[in-house]
Amino acid sequence: MELSVFMSSLENSHPPANSSVYLQALWYDRKGNWKAAHDLVDSLPGRDAARVHAYLHRVEGDEWNAEYWYSRAAATKPGYGLEQEWEELVRHYLQ
Repeated sequence: MELSVFMSSLENSHPPANSSVYLQALWYDRKGNWKAAHDLVDSLPGRDAARVHAYLHRVEGDEWNAEYWYSRAAATKPGYGLEQEWEELVRHYLQ
């Protein structure tokens, strides 16, 4: 799927069919449903889930919790805004 198709899907009421759980979480976040996004990755193992989880806690404003999840993802918190981080994550999980 291309980024433009994913972006267009934000006009729909459900994330794109066959999208990964990570893309679904990012989709719900962009739609303003942080809880649905968080619920999708909250109990998942692995660095990918931890990375999206970190981003979501950064969105929430819980910097301590975000730092914890960045650490679990073996990543560092980006020094740029949430918009750019969201787009980078989407591009990454679209690959």
